[in-house]
Amino acid sequence: MTASPTALPQWINRRNAIRGFIFAGVAALIAGALLLAYLLLVVAPNLPALDAITDYRPKIPLRIYTADNALIGEFGEEHRDFVAIKDMPEMMKKSLLAIEDKRFYEHNGIDWRRALGAARANLGGGSKQGGSTITMQVARNFFLTRDKFYGRKLNEVMLALKIEAALSKEQILELYMNQIYLGQRSFGFGSAAQTYFGKSLGELDVAEMAMLAGLPQNPARHNPAVNPKRAKQRQRVVLKSMRELNYITEDQYQKALHETLHVRNRGQQFDTHAEYVAELARQAVYAQFKEDAYTKGISVYTTIVKADQDAAYESVRRNVLNYDQRHGYRGPEAFITLPAGEEERDDAIEEALQRRPSSDRLIPAVVLEAGPKAVKVQNPGGEEITISGDGLRLAAAALSDKAKDALRLRPGAVIRITQGAKNAWAISQVPQVAAAFVSVDAVSGGYHAMVGGFDYNLQKFNHVTQAWRQPGSAIKPFVYSAALEKGFSPATLINDVPLELTGADTGNEAWSPRNDDGKFDGPITMRYALAESKNVVSVRILRAITVPYAHNYLGKFGFDLAKHPKNLTMALGTGSVTPAQMAGAYAVFANGGYTVEPYLIARIVDGDGKIISETKPRATLPDDARVIDPRNAFVTDGMLREVTRTGTGGAVARLGRHDLAGKTGTSSDAVDGWFAGYGGGIVAVSWMGFDDSKSLGGKEFGATAALPIWIDYMKVAMRDRPAQERPAPAGLTQVDGEWLYDEFTGDAARRTLDIDETAPGAENIAPVPAGTAPPAQ
Repeated sequence: MTASPTALPQWINRRNAIRGFIFAGVAALIAGALLLAYLLLVVAPNLPALDAITDYRPKIPLRIYTADNALIGEFGEEHRDFVAIKDMPEMMKKSLLAIEDKRFYEHNGIDWRRALGAARANLGGGSKQGGSTITMQVARNFFLTRDKFYGRKLNEVMLALKIEAALSKEQILELYMNQIYLGQRSFGFGSAAQTYFGKSLGELDVAEMAMLAGLPQNPARHNPAVNPKRAKQRQRVVLKSMRELNYITEDQYQKALHETLHVRNRGQQFDTHAEYVAELARQAVYAQFKEDAYTKGISVYTTIVKADQDAAYESVRRNVLNYDQRHGYRGPEAFITLPAGEEERDDAIEEALQRRPSSDRLIPAVVLEAGPKAVKVQNPGGEEITISGDGLRLAAAALSDKAKDALRLRPGAVIRITQGAKNAWAISQVPQVAAAFVSVDAVSGGYHAMVGGFDYNLQKFNHVTQAWRQPGSAIKPFVYSAALEKGFSPATLINDVPLELTGADTGNEAWSPRNDDGKFDGPITMRYALAESKNVVSVRILRAITVPYAHNYLGKFGFDLAKHPKNLTMALGTGSVTPAQMAGAYAVFANGGYTVEPYLIARIVDGDGKIISETKPRATLPDDARVIDPRNAFVTDGMLREVTRTGTGGAVARLGRHDLAGKTGTSSDAVDGWFAGYGGGIVAVSWMGFDDSKSLGGKEFGATAALPIWIDYMKVAMRDRPAQERPAPAGLTQVDGEWLYDEFTGDAARRTLDIDETAPGAENIAPVPAGTAPPAQ
């Protein structure tokens, strides 16, 4: 019996199918063998050594701290805080594994189940999925590029296997959690916690950890500071996975799901405003370590005290704004055209505000509506704010119908607004005047506070160390100090009457020095003359002790003599000093006659915590640091205390301390305003002026512009410092209430007569007992 015609082809088809399977299997085996051979013979021998991870040295940035460990600056391309795996919060690890690698502790570097699932999803046209494990990501981050080609993937697989063979799971996880990029220049979860939440990892809650765990997949897309909506969506995916794996309870899940997170939208912020300090420290460290300074984890501890720095910063800001507002509104910073369409208008406002440099609490805004009783503005966040009442005071003239176009507030004007203590908004402006403040320890010389300008973001120039300005009357105490060595005392009478100097007297042109207030008091004591900052008396003193002597004497205090004139104008402060230099000079009076060298860096520590260099503050003053007689320092201190009790610095008296001393300074035409003084072991100097050297104003002096900064700072700095008593040193004798050097007590003429007997009015001066009160003004 023969087979049916259709049976044979079916048998042949089955045989052909079996052969096909056999051939495919053999081909697969051959391909697998070839692939294995390729991996073992070609890829494996060419894999990079694992030194980069077995001897992991993360790029830790340079960090600058105050003396009491407040972070004030960080420099380096990467923000990174290395956190050992033993110190990593368990919930942070679970958050990450829940979304990135659920079977991390089960696989050998390759999660084949996840990889096949991802391949099926990708081939099926669904949403793209990744099959990379944490170990594979470590291999990629340390050794490979992110280019997507098969050769790289094979290298990644082999490297993952090699890493798993060389390191424990905990070591691999530690590498990943410290190396991964998480946006905002932050690398590693320790840094990201600080950048986004201002907290350490140990301070984060479940919701915050879940948001960080969602970042590795796409740090730009899921960045909570830039894309809060997408970041929240990603966080929910992480939380859901954590709940499914029972890493968190239902209560924890629901709480985290509905928690409102407070994300720092400006990225990393520091513990206090000390930008000028941080930059000075950076320059010093870079000079020593070059580019390694930014990657080796060096920490710099300055002498700055956080509470003092906060007080100095707030005082400078507040008093500069006060000065600025005393001198009126200058008008909007710019004008833009507001489109009719809401979306186009918002875009135009956003673009305009992004171009305005930020300045702490002076927020740029665009005027939407303006009237004499209310102004509506839009801020950078898109909020509309209505300002009225006292908030319009500064800009009242700009709301008048008579205001010039450049001054008038109208729709499209770009202005600044600020929020007061009661959350009320007000129109403000960025000041044009500059200011500086510095304080140092009178004995050690260590800086306690330094503010180099109104706002570092607006101007990097550090006025404390870089601005050479005329000190005005703030130089007078040094001339008076020199006079004490020539036999004068606080009781010496000098004739305060007009002085006409010829070209022969000055060595140049004829000159008639005048007092700032235009008044002359006749015979007055040297103590009174300094307290009231009498210009003519100061010139007479300098003329008597001679310019060369006084000029050389300034060198004892650390002044650069090349920057001070060798003529009689030196008595009025026509030379040049920096605020830092002035602080060091006044420290000599504050500490009893010793020179100090102000310094900023207390110690430098490497990435392993080893001290590289250290400057230990001196607690006592060595004999070789003495530059003036202790009697001189004591007597000059007494005169400087008079300045703050009854003289031009009398506003200091409201601080209620008897140990405060100092001197105001106003240069010619009120270009510079100063106050330099000390108390409680702290020396502080404040300055205000314009960088283009224009006048501060006809009614502005050191007492109005600079002294308020000093007082507001000292109010805080002196809080826990007891008043210092200064016993009179040996070699002084008190006569009628004034101290004199013992060797000069017999020189009655130096105590009772005008020192310039040829001056007009001298013939009217009669001998007066030392210590007699000056004539009333």
